[in-house]
Amino acid sequence: MHEAYKVGDIVLATAGRDEKRYFVVISVIDDLYVHIADGKSRRVDNPKKKKVKHIKLIRKSDGEFAESILRNGKHNNSALRKAIDEYKKSMEIHTEEIKN
Repeated sequence: MHEAYKVGDIVLATAGRDEKRYFVVISVIDDLYVHIADGKSRRVDNPKKKKVKHIKLIRKSDGEFAESILRNGKHNNSALRKAIDEYKKSMEIHTEEIKN
Protein backbone atom coordinates (compact mmCIF):
# COMPACT_ATOMS: atom_id res chain seq x y z
CA MET A 1 0.00 0.00 0.00
CA HIS A 2 1.22 3.49 -0.87
CA GLU A 3 1.60 6.33 1.56
CA ALA A 4 -1.14 8.92 1.60
CA TYR A 5 0.21 11.95 -0.20
CA LYS A 6 -1.06 15.43 0.60
CA VAL A 7 -0.77 18.81 -1.06
CA GLY A 8 2.58 20.39 -0.23
CA ASP A 9 4.50 17.15 0.35
CA ILE A 10 8.00 17.03 -1.11
CA VAL A 11 8.55 13.87 -3.14
CA LEU A 12 11.35 12.26 -5.11
CA ALA A 13 10.57 10.81 -8.55
CA THR A 14 11.76 7.20 -8.67
CA ALA A 15 10.91 6.40 -12.30
CA GLY A 16 10.65 8.07 -15.67
CA ARG A 17 12.68 10.83 -17.27
CA ASP A 18 12.31 12.90 -14.11
CA GLU A 19 13.84 10.17 -11.93
CA LYS A 20 15.94 11.42 -8.98
CA ARG A 21 14.37 14.90 -9.09
CA TYR A 22 12.44 16.57 -6.31
CA PHE A 23 8.88 17.86 -6.69
CA VAL A 24 6.02 19.22 -4.60
CA VAL A 25 2.59 17.59 -4.67
CA ILE A 26 0.19 20.17 -6.13
CA SER A 27 -2.97 18.08 -6.05
CA VAL A 28 -4.09 14.54 -5.29
CA ILE A 29 -6.15 13.10 -8.12
CA ASP A 30 -7.01 9.74 -6.54
CA ASP A 31 -5.30 6.82 -4.80
CA LEU A 32 -3.13 6.15 -7.86
CA TYR A 33 -2.18 9.60 -9.21
CA VAL A 34 -1.00 13.02 -8.05
CA HIS A 35 0.00 16.22 -9.81
CA ILE A 36 3.56 17.34 -9.08
CA ALA A 37 5.58 20.43 -9.99
CA ASP A 38 9.03 21.80 -9.20
CA GLY A 39 8.60 25.41 -10.31
CA LYS A 40 11.29 25.06 -12.99
CA SER A 41 10.85 22.46 -15.72
CA ARG A 42 7.43 21.49 -14.39
CA ARG A 43 5.67 24.69 -13.55
CA VAL A 44 2.41 24.87 -11.66
CA ASP A 45 0.42 25.80 -14.74
CA ASN A 46 1.53 22.54 -16.36
CA PRO A 47 2.06 19.97 -13.57
CA LYS A 48 3.12 16.39 -14.18
CA LYS A 49 0.55 13.67 -13.59
CA LYS A 50 2.50 10.96 -11.79
CA LYS A 51 1.63 7.53 -10.46
CA VAL A 52 2.18 7.34 -6.71
CA LYS A 53 4.12 4.11 -7.14
CA HIS A 54 6.72 6.15 -9.06
CA ILE A 55 7.38 8.68 -6.30
CA LYS A 56 8.78 8.49 -2.79
CA LEU A 57 7.72 10.72 0.09
CA ILE A 58 10.68 12.78 1.27
CA ARG A 59 9.12 15.34 3.60
CA LYS A 60 5.56 15.79 4.78
CA SER A 61 4.20 19.25 4.20
CA ASP A 62 4.11 21.65 7.07
CA GLY A 63 0.60 22.91 7.58
CA GLU A 64 1.35 26.49 6.62
CA PHE A 65 2.75 25.68 3.17
CA ALA A 66 -0.11 23.29 2.34
CA GLU A 67 -2.71 25.78 3.56
CA SER A 68 -1.26 28.52 1.38
CA ILE A 69 -1.47 26.25 -1.65
CA LEU A 70 -5.05 25.21 -0.88
CA ARG A 71 -6.22 28.68 0.20
CA ASN A 72 -4.83 30.65 -2.70
CA GLY A 73 -5.73 28.12 -5.34
CA LYS A 74 -2.68 29.42 -7.18
CA HIS A 75 0.69 27.94 -6.68
CA ASN A 76 3.67 30.17 -6.85
CA ASN A 77 6.54 28.61 -8.81
CA SER A 78 9.12 30.46 -6.74
CA ALA A 79 7.56 29.11 -3.51
CA LEU A 80 7.93 25.56 -4.85
CA ARG A 81 11.55 26.17 -5.83
CA LYS A 82 12.22 27.68 -2.42
CA ALA A 83 10.69 24.71 -0.56
CA ILE A 84 12.74 22.22 -2.59
CA ASP A 85 15.95 24.27 -2.21
CA GLU A 86 15.45 24.57 1.57
CA TYR A 87 15.05 20.80 1.81
CA LYS A 88 18.23 20.22 -0.23
CA LYS A 89 20.17 22.69 1.94
CA SER A 90 18.97 21.00 5.13
CA MET A 91 20.16 17.67 3.76
CA GLU A 92 23.58 19.15 2.91
CA ILE A 93 23.93 20.51 6.44
CA HIS A 94 22.85 17.17 7.90
CA THR A 95 25.34 15.32 5.70
CA GLU A 96 28.16 17.67 6.77
CA GLU A 97 27.30 17.11 10.44
CA ILE A 98 27.50 13.36 9.97
CA LYS A 99 30.89 13.62 8.25
CA ASN A 100 32.33 15.66 11.12
